[in-house]
Amino acid sequence: MASSSTGSPCNNDEDGENIITQSTSSGPPPPPFEIPIKWPPQGALSIEWVESLAAVFDWSSRHVAPSELPSVLPVSVFDSLAMSASKILHREPNCLEIDVDSNCSVVVVGDVHGQLHDVLNLLQTAGPPSPSRLFVFNGDYVDRGAWGLETFLLLLAWKVLLPHRVFLLRGNHESKFCTAFYGFEQEVMAKYGDQGKHIYRKCLGCFEGLPLASIIAGCVYTAHGGLFRNTESPLSKRSKGKKGRRLVSCSDSKVLRLGSLGELARARRVVLDPPWEGLNLIPGDVLWSDPSTHPGLSPNKERGIGLLWGPDCTEEFLNKNHLKLIIRSHEGPDAREKRPGLARMHKGYTIDHDVQSGKLITVFSAPDYPQFQASTERYNNRGAYIILEPPDFANPNFHTFEAVMPRPKVNAYYDYENVIDSDEELDLGSISA
Repeated sequence: MASSSTGSPCNNDEDGENIITQSTSSGPPPPPFEIPIKWPPQGALSIEWVESLAAVFDWSSRHVAPSELPSVLPVSVFDSLAMSASKILHREPNCLEIDVDSNCSVVVVGDVHGQLHDVLNLLQTAGPPSPSRLFVFNGDYVDRGAWGLETFLLLLAWKVLLPHRVFLLRGNHESKFCTAFYGFEQEVMAKYGDQGKHIYRKCLGCFEGLPLASIIAGCVYTAHGGLFRNTESPLSKRSKGKKGRRLVSCSDSKVLRLGSLGELARARRVVLDPPWEGLNLIPGDVLWSDPSTHPGLSPNKERGIGLLWGPDCTEEFLNKNHLKLIIRSHEGPDAREKRPGLARMHKGYTIDHDVQSGKLITVFSAPDYPQFQASTERYNNRGAYIILEPPDFANPNFHTFEAVMPRPKVNAYYDYENVIDSDEELDLGSISA
């Protein structure tokens, strides 16, 4: 089932300078809430505080220069929010087991890439997190879009407020390498100046704590990229201290096999960047892998990291783990343009494998993506999110939406005119040296 909605209009265009102040004869409108934002006493967040944060971020994106963001969100408030969220995230396991009450629905969200206004629109149309509405975000909160910091902080605030109703997974862009390449690091430096390095390091600390995957209601597996390889093989003789198991690196594994949920639970998720080997292999696969129409499991040569897996692997994973759906993200319209045999991302979602045990779905929640494009012809894709309803949560309801247009004026924080469209072609091996 699918439904659609149209983004609400904004007040200005997306081009021009990186100062967004909209001067009129009477000046810009006042902020909707008192600024600077204050951290609540004893850190007791309320829904009113989180909603005011969202409203102020929306207002500041239109009427405050990026370099003036500290006057809206002081560093001390950022520190309190980041520390509170980081403590929660680092306590969560690699693969979340999300139990859902019979009166709850679950909203699964794909890549949002710093498109703050589309995230606000999504939260309004789907309804905000609540005791009866859980959210699972599939990663890629930052990069490419101009409001990655505000987007990530807003989602962290929801996480702190409702830690058992909002679940934030990691995407491949929650890494030092990608954020240096696609703008988030530069965005933070532009907004916080001398304090930018501090803010950026704290964000990286939160990225490290983001879980890799989730299992919803015992039947739906979600992760940013998808499936992962087996990295353990039994030895005929037990090696001292290794309990009869060894790690298999790319070079000594001739036959790739799917990994188990037990291996995923033991993966070293604090790693943010390559080299992806040994204990780091599984995070690399989970964050970077893609589905294929061809059977089997093979290295993802296009990306230079992760795997490609076919419908037979989807069937094996679902059947072995008694699951009915895999929901992943990771591929926008730019990436899908280069993937013959797979459906395009015009609607914000695709059903990539339909096998005996269930389905593999890709969901992408950033409409009109990427925000900045060198070509005059845009993809004009819709974004989408998925709602899983009781009693079995295995029949996805697709909701599509258009971008909020026009966006506030802002310059990009990366060289989008010369950077490649998709991170499929990034030379990830270059930072392994």
